[in-house]
Amino acid sequence: MNNILVFGASGQLGQCLKNVAELNRIDKIVFPPEAEADILNTENLDRLFDGYKPAYVVNCAAYTAVDKAEDDVEKAHEINVIGAENLAVKCKAHDAVLIHISTDFVFKGDVAHPLTEADEAKPIGVYGQTKLDGELAVAAALEEHFIIRTGWLYSEYANNFAKTMLKLGAERDELNIIVDQVGTPTYAIDLATFILTIINSDSEAYGTYHYSNEGVTSWFDFARAIFDISGTKVKANPIRTDQYPTRAKRPSYSVMDKTKAKQTFNIEIPYWRDSLITCITKIKKN
Repeated sequence: MNNILVFGASGQLGQCLKNVAELNRIDKIVFPPEAEADILNTENLDRLFDGYKPAYVVNCAAYTAVDKAEDDVEKAHEINVIGAENLAVKCKAHDAVLIHISTDFVFKGDVAHPLTEADEAKPIGVYGQTKLDGELAVAAALEEHFIIRTGWLYSEYANNFAKTMLKLGAERDELNIIVDQVGTPTYAIDLATFILTIINSDSEAYGTYHYSNEGVTSWFDFARAIFDISGTKVKANPIRTDQYPTRAKRPSYSVMDKTKAKQTFNIEIPYWRDSLITCITKIKKN
């Protein structure tokens, strides 16, 4: 296997990729520190591409502060659009394939059917718009790309909903959780495994793919599952989105259809609750 170069190595998905690579004894995968891997610094990118000569580049780097992005438009655009385009241009120049991570926030979230790659992308916030613009920039600059849209990412690494619920559940007697936003939790270890499956396949079926775990749930039911599996004794109260206003709007429905990914790469995707059990077991063990 030729070198794989990962950007955003210190983030949740980057750490999960490192974990899965170690378990599978993949040694030709490089996780440069962020000081050397700034996707806005083209000179540094040249050094990395020249030095490692990657066959694949995985872009986990992103501006993901959804609410903050509403007031930090320029920075979100720089990282999510210009940074993504920089990587695509370098991949083009160095004959590398780019695997770029995107989001369910590219959708408006106002239709109640599993969203396919062919459904219209129509973001309702700055974060989603910059991620969509990043997708378009990648596709325009480089044919040899895989864009993976995902959502509701959690794991034993970094900050995420599951770890926050475990922390707050241990500190408080009751919590209010939104019940009218529906999607599918994605265990980042499962997503990392899918990314490496794409690389190992040597597939040239380039384009956009959806990946999350299987099934459908709300944030409230996700939280209840976290508490039930972990044995956390806390009262969870279901509330509507309008009872918990945020700076940015969220899609009310972001369940993604994974048929294309399953058929193209011949994979079985774990059910969300099964993966949650795996994750919580690891967290409690550590």
